[in-house]
Amino acid sequence: MALSASDLQRRHELEGAPDPFPSLAESSPAPKKKQEQNPTVDPGFEIAFPSLAPAAPDQAPAAVSAWGAGPRIKPVAKAPVFVDSFNLSSMDLSNAGKDGKSATLGEVMKQVMAKYKVKIDASANQRTRQTTFHVKAESQKELDKAKRSLLALLSPVISHVLYAPISTIGSIVGVKGATLKQIRDQTSVRVDIPKRETLTPTGNGTVSGKASPSLDEEEEEPTVPVTLTGPQPLVFEALESLKRIIASRTPSTTVRVRDIPAHVLPFILTCRNGFIAAAQSNDITLTLTQGAREITASGDREAVGRAVEAIKAAIESYKAKLTSLKLTLPKRQHRLLAGKAADEVMTKSKCAVVVPSEDEVDEELTVWGQPQDLATGISTIIEQANSKYIHEFPLPGPVSLSKDLVTYIEKIDFVKTLQAQQADVEVYLPSLKAVKPTLSIDLVGDKSSTDVLVKRLSELVGKLYGGVRSVQIDWLLHRVIQGKNVKKHSMKFITFTSTSPMRIPRCHPVLLAYDPDSASASPIPDEKKKHLDAVEKELLKFAKDAADVKSELVTVEKRWHDAVNGYGGTALNAIIGEDTTLSVKVGGEAGESSEDVILVRGISSDVDRVVKEILKIVEDAKNDEIENSYETEFEIDREYVARIVGSGGAGINRHRDQLGVKVDISDETDEKEGGKKGKKVQLKSKIKITGREENAEEAKKRILAQCERLADETSDILKIPAQYHSSLIGEKGKYTIRLEDKYSVKITFPRHAGDGGEQKTREQLKSDEVLIRGGRKGVAGAKSELLDAVEYEKETNNTLKFTVPTRSVARILGRGGANINEIKDDTNCSHIDLERGSDEVNSTSTITLRGTKKDIAAAKAAILAIADQVQEEVTESVTIESRYHRSIIGAGGQGLKDLIARCGGPSDPKAQVGLVRFPRQGEYGEEVLLRGEAKVVAKLKEELEKIAAEHRDRVILGVDIPAQQHRALIGRGGQTLNDLQNKFNVQIQFPGSRSYGQVGVPENSDELAEVDAANLVKVTGSRSNVEAAIADLKSHIKPPMPEGITREVSVPSKYQFAISSQGSFFRTLRGHGVQVDQSVPTQRSSLPARPPSEQVTSARIDDEEDPASPSAFEWQVVQNYQDVEEGDSVWTLKGRDEAALDKAEKMINDAIQKATKASHVGFLTLADRSSFPRIVGTKGASVARLRDESGADITVSRENNTIVIVGAESEINNAKDAILKLAASNNGPRGGRRHHDD
Repeated sequence: MALSASDLQRRHELEGAPDPFPSLAESSPAPKKKQEQNPTVDPGFEIAFPSLAPAAPDQAPAAVSAWGAGPRIKPVAKAPVFVDSFNLSSMDLSNAGKDGKSATLGEVMKQVMAKYKVKIDASANQRTRQTTFHVKAESQKELDKAKRSLLALLSPVISHVLYAPISTIGSIVGVKGATLKQIRDQTSVRVDIPKRETLTPTGNGTVSGKASPSLDEEEEEPTVPVTLTGPQPLVFEALESLKRIIASRTPSTTVRVRDIPAHVLPFILTCRNGFIAAAQSNDITLTLTQGAREITASGDREAVGRAVEAIKAAIESYKAKLTSLKLTLPKRQHRLLAGKAADEVMTKSKCAVVVPSEDEVDEELTVWGQPQDLATGISTIIEQANSKYIHEFPLPGPVSLSKDLVTYIEKIDFVKTLQAQQADVEVYLPSLKAVKPTLSIDLVGDKSSTDVLVKRLSELVGKLYGGVRSVQIDWLLHRVIQGKNVKKHSMKFITFTSTSPMRIPRCHPVLLAYDPDSASASPIPDEKKKHLDAVEKELLKFAKDAADVKSELVTVEKRWHDAVNGYGGTALNAIIGEDTTLSVKVGGEAGESSEDVILVRGISSDVDRVVKEILKIVEDAKNDEIENSYETEFEIDREYVARIVGSGGAGINRHRDQLGVKVDISDETDEKEGGKKGKKVQLKSKIKITGREENAEEAKKRILAQCERLADETSDILKIPAQYHSSLIGEKGKYTIRLEDKYSVKITFPRHAGDGGEQKTREQLKSDEVLIRGGRKGVAGAKSELLDAVEYEKETNNTLKFTVPTRSVARILGRGGANINEIKDDTNCSHIDLERGSDEVNSTSTITLRGTKKDIAAAKAAILAIADQVQEEVTESVTIESRYHRSIIGAGGQGLKDLIARCGGPSDPKAQVGLVRFPRQGEYGEEVLLRGEAKVVAKLKEELEKIAAEHRDRVILGVDIPAQQHRALIGRGGQTLNDLQNKFNVQIQFPGSRSYGQVGVPENSDELAEVDAANLVKVTGSRSNVEAAIADLKSHIKPPMPEGITREVSVPSKYQFAISSQGSFFRTLRGHGVQVDQSVPTQRSSLPARPPSEQVTSARIDDEEDPASPSAFEWQVVQNYQDVEEGDSVWTLKGRDEAALDKAEKMINDAIQKATKASHVGFLTLADRSSFPRIVGTKGASVARLRDESGADITVSRENNTIVIVGAESEINNAKDAILKLAASNNGPRGGRRHHDD
């Protein structure tokens, strides 16, 4: 394929201007530029930044270097004044007075100013009825305190209840109450959270002792009421803080809006899109539970809240504006107004219709809607009710017989049989709970189809009439009756039992139906009655024989019922087992006058077993209570109580979990005066242990043993410098914990003092003191190990600080820290810290080393060796127009590298970093910074100024070069173009290159106004070099070809596509110097489409059939050129001479003859594509060989399993056989089984 000059330039990356941002190395930090005069925004302006505190007066920030150094000169400024303003629309001064008297506003302001050393000004606006307060202070802290105090004194005290999810209470309280204390301290608001044991779950999922927030709203997670009491604005501030904590812990929630009125629900459903829009979030889902009349909203907490509010508002709105009308319609037409039909009525008339349940006799409908829509609604309902034909099929009476017939029809799924026969008819059976004098089956549909099903129903009811009967048998015997011993006399025995036997009556009917489809069934009523009597008699006899059923009432006190039931009823389920014929009712469920009973009913043997097990459980519970009632009391010294209880009660909980005992500690022992000198005796605490005797005594033994160990406890304070503490403690305290576990001691390290100098530890320790507390032997062992560890740390944790010139820091660090990491690895120095100094001349940076003396000495020597290599640096700048930067840098930064090398600079890319720095992309400026050795910097500056002067002398001239010759001038791989540019030191841009449009307009553009843009080549450089390059380019321009001769050849249009061979034929002609113009362009492929498959194949993984067998492929042959347009296309041939035209014409005629012979098209479809690689061959060698041998054109599809073969009928058959043979041979090496035709 021919490539244009622009394509060649893009392929070989020969752009006129090189990349201006090469990846040499990381450049040094950019110098500070003069900032643009952008409009500034006051950060203290509350509208712009409402979350920020009021700012101090504007103050110019000191420049900070990349290494964190401070400003060179610290400005001396006056102490800043912090200012804040706020408005109050109403004030309550009743809280600010004393002795029940209210204070004045002036007195409140004086009180706050005196307490917090602030200045407060107040001004009232009578029009807006607001008072504006201006507060000034010397510190932000004093300002905030004064503002909060003023708000607290002037605002009314309110209480607000926030319902927080129970899972967020821990986050609200925080570790040891830290979060809650912080909110209270910041806002001075009282926050009350009820204790967990006082909370009771309410019906809507809220855990509270108070009323739930909404009776028709339910959250998925229980909530706890949090009460906030304090000044109004501060309460709101605390409320927002709590809401943020809740949102961070529970970003998603689920809320249910329940008990939506039935007549309002259809209208609410039409507002779904409005509710989602009100939520202001797409991350929310709304689902409907139709039966419960509730809507569930799930998603982001705030979005759900907004959606629920919109739903509730819509419900209230519809309640207020909806009215109703009554409409009476026959009961059978009610079926046409329920479900989807009701939705259609709503869509057409904006009215909802409420239909009474099927069990009710009432025929009155209720139509709900707005007054203006009710007329349309009633007409729509009447139209819908009359839209289909309804046939009522009455069942014979009495009602008991009708219900038996309905029961039988339901059991045999006769409705499905009817609907399978007439799918367009809907069949509705009456409800068995309906209280009606007669029962009917409703059929809805086309009258002709309905009549067919009425006939079928009549036949069935006729056969069943007199052939069904209900027999009352205890439900406990139903399963027994259905056993294999039941004799069936041409009957179907249908037993109906409930899944909850405890809730059904003791006797339940068994329906006997004389099988109407039996071959021996008799239509005579007396014969049916005879068989029913016989079966009923036999069933009753069998039930009587098997009915060893009894009930037994067991007296069990109510307090033992929980033991019988077990957790979640597990104990009772285990007693009953999987046998569902056993009923156990506990307490009030038994229906007796006393609740101290358990009723057991079932088979006698099962009842006896269950009663025995219940009594055993009760006896065990009584014995367990007796065993766990043992108590023992003793006293211990009160000073040991805290250690016995443990952190957070861990010690007491350990005894409870391991021994199953309850431990109570009381400090009620009074202080006693002992002796004449009035000395106090040692205080005691009483411990009471409750549980099994042996467990309680063991717990007592353990506690007393612990007290003995505590009595032997001693403490020792070690002097250890603070610098070794972190190493001795270890990550997450692992070393200290190991020592504590090993020696049973407590090791305490000092912590940093908090605000106000308060120690964070219970013991008052100095910064270099470590406390060990425990038994004498344990303290001695831990002390010995700690001191040994300190000696090791002193040896391996030495610290050394020294300084190096700041100019050498970049070389010491290396690119990406490579040099410093290499030093650290080579010297085994454990830690190297670098604190960089300012960028001033002769500034120094501090390096801190940590490790053994030997390692830090080696690391210091290596660092100083690198620093000594960096000589005194100077900084210079050169102003060069930004349009020349890319050319100077060169492609990939090569121009800059060559420049540094010519000026005697380092060749190592790491050392070149920061030597020459051009402005980065996005930075504005023309200043190029040079930083390095004075000698190298001077040469670079001189060379850059020279290059800049040459660029300023550059011109852009255009030259007219035919586009057909651009490729030859660029050369293969751009070599010719590169040589030409290097020879004359110019840049040459051919049309189509990326930077062609960036070069600019040539100076001689007026002279080239008539030149085709595709022929205009731009040359950039000094004027003399450009003129010489243009002259050289013109010398390589070849003269245009002489005007050629033409000839016309007529080609049938239907053969054009086949002759063109997708354009390769025309490229061949151009290779012979002949161009072709067509009067009728070549259309898309003229090949006929593949006919539909005539065989259905199924592939299985266990199919061993050979892909080459006849059933594994499909061969279809059609006539070629069937649906193509007739006519001829005139091809105009243009060539240099007659010989070329003669050769082209002969090639066209040969191609026409070949296309004429291609009379058939064959479609060979294989089972899969596994053999295609072998058919195609390496680089198409196999398919090319097949084309040559058969004479047919073969195309292997890349998208499906079909190979298209075009040619004479014999050629395509030969090609097909050769392909199948080649495909079959592909199975050999894979070990597959081959099948051959006989």
